[in-house]
Amino acid sequence: MNVGRWISVAASVMAAGLLARAVPVVAHHSSAEAYDARKKAEAQGTVTKVLLRNPHSFVFIETTDEKGQKIEWQVELVAWSQMFIQGWTKDMLTPGMVVKVVGIPSRAPGSHGITNAQFTRPDGSRIGPQGGREGRGGEPTGP
Repeated sequence: MNVGRWISVAASVMAAGLLARAVPVVAHHSSAEAYDARKKAEAQGTVTKVLLRNPHSFVFIETTDEKGQKIEWQVELVAWSQMFIQGWTKDMLTPGMVVKVVGIPSRAPGSHGITNAQFTRPDGSRIGPQGGREGRGGEPTGP
């Protein structure tokens, strides 16, 4: 293979790699339409389900309202691959744990959704990686 052809192939491979790297950034959407960053939501209850996936992970928490009715909160997190990079492990949030979650509430009327969440135990100790990258900007922080 001559030098000109080799440079052309190398440049094509590099361009394809850069394009593939940029696609996830372009494809990601804003959560501003679904969540109201001007407000804060809190819930304390028992983790019922943890879905660690891409492009978003979810934690489901069951609480009880003042009338004794059960409420299921859906907490939307970043992708599991990003959580892993931040230091999360699969055993940090497991079904049966009692947690408090604070985050940005869903805009949908009557829904019980939270994003950009911070998890703590009933004693106030933080659940999640200690140190490292802190959330997606602004308080509250979380996975």
